[in-house]
Amino acid sequence: MKNIVIVESPAKCRTIEKYLGDKNFDVVSSKGHIRDLATTGKYGLGIDVENNFKPNYEVISGRKKDVSALKKLVKEADHVYLATDPDREGETISWHLFDELGINEDKYNRVVFNEITKDVILKALENPKKLDMNLVHSGETRRFLDRIIGFRLSKVMQSKTSGRSAGRVQSVALKLIVDREREILAFIPKEYWTIEAEFDQFKALLETYQDKEIEINNEQEADLILKKLDKDFLIKSIEEKEKNRAAKEVFKTSTLQQLASSKLGFAPSKTMKIAQKLYEGVNVSDGHVGLITYMRTDSVRVSDEFVKSTYGYIKENYGEKYIGYVKKGKKKDTIQDAHEGIRPTSINRTPDKVKQYLDNDEYKLYRLIYIRALASLMSNAKFLATTIKLDNNSYGFKATGSVLVFDGYLKVYNEYEDQEDTILPDLKDFINQKISSNVINKYQHFTKPPSRYNEASLIKELESLGIGRPSTYATIISTIKDRNYVTLEEKKFIPTEVGYETTDKLQEFFSSIINVKYTANMEKDLDLIADNKADYIKVLTDFYNGFSPLVDDALKNMEKTPPQETGEMCPECNNPLVIRKGKYGEFVACSNYPKCKYIKKEKKDLVKVATCPKCGGNIVQKPTRKGKIFWGCDQYPKCKYATWYKPNGEKCSKCNDLLVDKNGQIICPTCDE
Repeated sequence: MKNIVIVESPAKCRTIEKYLGDKNFDVVSSKGHIRDLATTGKYGLGIDVENNFKPNYEVISGRKKDVSALKKLVKEADHVYLATDPDREGETISWHLFDELGINEDKYNRVVFNEITKDVILKALENPKKLDMNLVHSGETRRFLDRIIGFRLSKVMQSKTSGRSAGRVQSVALKLIVDREREILAFIPKEYWTIEAEFDQFKALLETYQDKEIEINNEQEADLILKKLDKDFLIKSIEEKEKNRAAKEVFKTSTLQQLASSKLGFAPSKTMKIAQKLYEGVNVSDGHVGLITYMRTDSVRVSDEFVKSTYGYIKENYGEKYIGYVKKGKKKDTIQDAHEGIRPTSINRTPDKVKQYLDNDEYKLYRLIYIRALASLMSNAKFLATTIKLDNNSYGFKATGSVLVFDGYLKVYNEYEDQEDTILPDLKDFINQKISSNVINKYQHFTKPPSRYNEASLIKELESLGIGRPSTYATIISTIKDRNYVTLEEKKFIPTEVGYETTDKLQEFFSSIINVKYTANMEKDLDLIADNKADYIKVLTDFYNGFSPLVDDALKNMEKTPPQETGEMCPECNNPLVIRKGKYGEFVACSNYPKCKYIKKEKKDLVKVATCPKCGGNIVQKPTRKGKIFWGCDQYPKCKYATWYKPNGEKCSKCNDLLVDKNGQIICPTCDE
């Protein structure tokens, strides 16, 4: 019997094949999605809206050869295992493979594994299932929504504004940034003052007068209070209370992106790229193995096996008193608990043991994931929290601090904690006695506006609002940056003029669709479809019936933004030259079009990156009609050599094709290795 296992990534193939170790199993890669919606039909949606949203799928450009090869393998196989990623998108990819490759219903199974380790993969193959069509319908619905909104809204933005695109989630994320910036611009600082007494070993802040909270609005009020204060303070009470601080649960996608951003300085896209490699597998001392579990998840569940092995590790290395408990996290309606949180596949594979096999950034991220998972199962840290209350002529001062009594999980996690503790002196024997201050100072302050979003805080906000999913956060942020809707200053988002304009126009005509509540509710509808609690056709119909009239109204009534002038005059008619947008990008032309059809020709020097392996010409960077970048021969159309990945100038020793940089890995596109 010959079995075919189809995974998404070529890197997984090599790892899984080693684990199976059986000639009856061939592991092959689909290399991600094999097909997508066509751009045919009404509005180029590739969806027959009037026929129950029937899709028109086509094989992705450049993938026909791969699909033909997969069809041949499937035809010759006795059984096919679809082993794409364990999430909604992975389920949808498996269905596309099943449908496009013509796999017989009796000859296939769907297998799911959350980590690429031998035991987990063998167990998955022993417990196969069929495709979950509810998940598929949910994934398709998301794709349809994104296509309809993206295509139709983007057309409005391109024809009426300086914006290049709009989207179901990206436009809401942009609105959050714009709204926050306007809050900051409208903010009026309010003055207030504080009074602080300094003693030999601590400081105390004025909080009350005659046991009521006090507010000091200006310097005159502060000076009046200072005149009423003596140098000596009466110690009224000292309260000591033991407090526990629990470790946080293991990472999910959003929290990993947030902490990697704040502690390691990684952009979300970089974090996910590195995590993908750690998940797919790395050559270490005991062979090629996946180092972490699947990195796109909003669950913090961990397996019983991992808990058991980690408890043993903690007991052996730190002692039994450091063993903690499983953190459940906060259960929300939006959580898809299909698989685990992000953790190392083995607690015994410590960061130090694998450091030599990883580059610096891979090591940093693996260490962060490992330490977080280890700490999550360690005991609470214990503190002795102390509050000292002092009186000075009916003015109440307070000093707070704490002493670490037992480090618990902080034994391993302390470097990632932000909180610092103030240690207060032991004054219990001086209650109802007076102590003298060294100095009493007044300080001026002003209230501050809300902070701008950075990448970490924006992801946190999107998640808290129920917008987007783990797999989308990095893409959302990349899109609004690439579209020039925002800039980053000191790692914080500031909207551009185009960002303001795009948001304002969308709110003028699409406020019922582009808002937090609607977008979050749509995410809930997608979850209901996945759980077979909502009909996807009805969800799409209700959406489209409300959305389509809004587009028609915007195309008719939205005022068009005039093109930006360059400051130059047309050499043919002396009218201003302006920047216009075409299907190949921006160009400079006369504002008096169509009477004057002058277009400024700007010759761009194409930089050679390699020599063409077919004709000896120059391989240069080129844009497609839609602006996507590829690399091709400058002798086109005589030579049609092209690749989506940048060649590095070297040739494959096996087939003589150019080696390319594919997501940080140098591979041969022909041999795929």
